[in-house]
Amino acid sequence: MRIRLYNARILSMVEKEDIFKGEVWIKEDVIERIIRAKDGGVAAADISGQVFDEQIDCMGNLLMPGFKNCHAHGPMTFLRSFADDLPLQEWLNQKIFPAEAKLREEDIYTLMQLAVLEYVRGGITTSFEMYFHPEMIAKACIDMGFRVVISGTVFGANEPVDEAVHTLTTDYEKFHKYHPLVDYKLGFHSEYSCCKTLLKEIAALSCQLKEPVYMHNSETKREVTECIDRYGKTPVQLMDALGLFEYGGAGHHMVYTNEEDMEILKAKNVYVVTNPSSNLKLASGIAPLKEYIERGIKVSIGTDGPASNNSLNFFKEMYLAAGLQKVKYKDAAALAPFEVLRMACVNGARMLGLSECDSIAVGKQADIIMIDLLKPNMQPMNHFINNLVYSGSNDNVIMTMIAGKIIYVNGRYQMNLNPLNIYEKANYIIRRIECAM
Repeated sequence: MRIRLYNARILSMVEKEDIFKGEVWIKEDVIERIIRAKDGGVAAADISGQVFDEQIDCMGNLLMPGFKNCHAHGPMTFLRSFADDLPLQEWLNQKIFPAEAKLREEDIYTLMQLAVLEYVRGGITTSFEMYFHPEMIAKACIDMGFRVVISGTVFGANEPVDEAVHTLTTDYEKFHKYHPLVDYKLGFHSEYSCCKTLLKEIAALSCQLKEPVYMHNSETKREVTECIDRYGKTPVQLMDALGLFEYGGAGHHMVYTNEEDMEILKAKNVYVVTNPSSNLKLASGIAPLKEYIERGIKVSIGTDGPASNNSLNFFKEMYLAAGLQKVKYKDAAALAPFEVLRMACVNGARMLGLSECDSIAVGKQADIIMIDLLKPNMQPMNHFINNLVYSGSNDNVIMTMIAGKIIYVNGRYQMNLNPLNIYEKANYIIRRIECAM
């Protein structure tokens, strides 16, 4: 299958703010060729004798790499607007955990499908999913043509340590490099939900496999204070002392960190995954992204789950990531829009071990989105990058391509499914759970 995307503006994310006119050729799942327009057009010699299965006139719209959602609990779509206006610990223990206990394995497939519909509608081409029943998440994503990296999500407080380690090990063995669209990373829920023995065992597994580890970390003041009370260390310092960062990884949220924490993150090449909407809605706080970036700590972006966000909208996350830093530091230039795009596209891909998806370049995976520049919120075209971050919305996404396949275009899903059936099943699941609680 060869596809030609022509008459486009291209934001490659290879060079800073390099936007040029031209076209992109895709062969199977990779980018075969990129042609820069000469004097406003592409020379006839460039396309002479070429055969394409599909040619798409981009009509001057913008092609760019897809967004990477680096922290998500997609199947929590069933809890959208179910448990609002509570602080994190009460939200989890009083509402979320009891509802999740009523889920059936087959529910996860439907609920992940619902998340994917929302992801691709907004230009997200990869998500990092931390949730139960990874086989259902993998199946839903493969069936829909969506790229996913699955994170371990063991809880040491709810299952014996040996069982938790066994689950993490067997899931890694099964789902790591499971499918061209599916990978798996070691992970656990958090320090406060796992005993120290389990954390040590996960560190040993990480060293054995030479793999990074991912977890919720330093999300609230309470979490940090209680960790210090238990161990005399912050969550970041404890993870480092136990050897959990020997091969890098990431901390989701990272709202409350100190000088020593930041030195550890930098030294151990640990990514920060900011989730501004979720942290704002749960009143957890604002992560110090400006300081992280100034120190050379890499930052990527996640939506968190739809139970705490409540949407899976990356344009909203990018806007808040930039806007909240201005307020936090009382500096209107605290975080540049292009840096936010790097977090959303490039850093996210590299954090997940998907450097082949980090840009539009020859040989890279064809995970590409098209942005409609002819919508009023993109006019006038004073600055493409600023428009994307400060005024962009899901309505601007008119095409989502993953691994060379167009799965969403012009308001229609190119998948073998009926979205209305998924909506109906999702509503049935939450009504059934409510009746059982």
